[in-house]
Amino acid sequence: MGTFASADSEEDVQLRRAVAGDQRAWASLLEANRPRLRRMVVVPMHPLLRGRIDPSDVLQEAFAEATDRLASYAERPELPFFLWLRWLTGMQLKRVHREHLDRQSRDPRREVALHGESLPGATSAALAEQLLGRDTRPSEAAARAERKRRVEVALDAIDATDREVLVLRHFEELSNVEVARVLVITPAAASKRYMRALVELKRILGPMMG
Repeated sequence: MGTFASADSEEDVQLRRAVAGDQRAWASLLEANRPRLRRMVVVPMHPLLRGRIDPSDVLQEAFAEATDRLASYAERPELPFFLWLRWLTGMQLKRVHREHLDRQSRDPRREVALHGESLPGATSAALAEQLLGRDTRPSEAAARAERKRRVEVALDAIDATDREVLVLRHFEELSNVEVARVLVITPAAASKRYMRALVELKRILGPMMG
């Protein structure tokens, strides 16, 4: 079996059981990773697809592919298990964007490199929505819309890779090492970019958030 065969973490034990045909172990592994993977789908999903595409359907397709590929992954696990699931999910999200958006609607500037593939990245509008949260009070609508616009402008001013590091660390809750693997950069570079993005975001947003 692959490199996780001799390890003894709970995840590795479940992986060995899943490869051996234990469906409960496999289902447990997928469910344990579902919340993080769902955020990975929701944040970069194109605004035109929200309300039309259920993130759970994207995950379902990705999990089905993971099931089909599990044996080959176990033979040669080139990525940690979660990052492998994340890669499959990203590829499925890319397919959804291709199927449901015409070329004019897709923005190649918002795509990010992931293990040699160009995948949908989070838009500034989506990030602003996440940062501000949801406040549906009618009395706050105008003020919130203006704050959202200003946050979008601030995010657009940040280097694209730095912004993606911010997404991966803040919203997907990846570790610094995982971020480095995803973006194919060193952990030191990932850490530097994250701190730079935080400083820049705070500098720009400080006055409006104070």
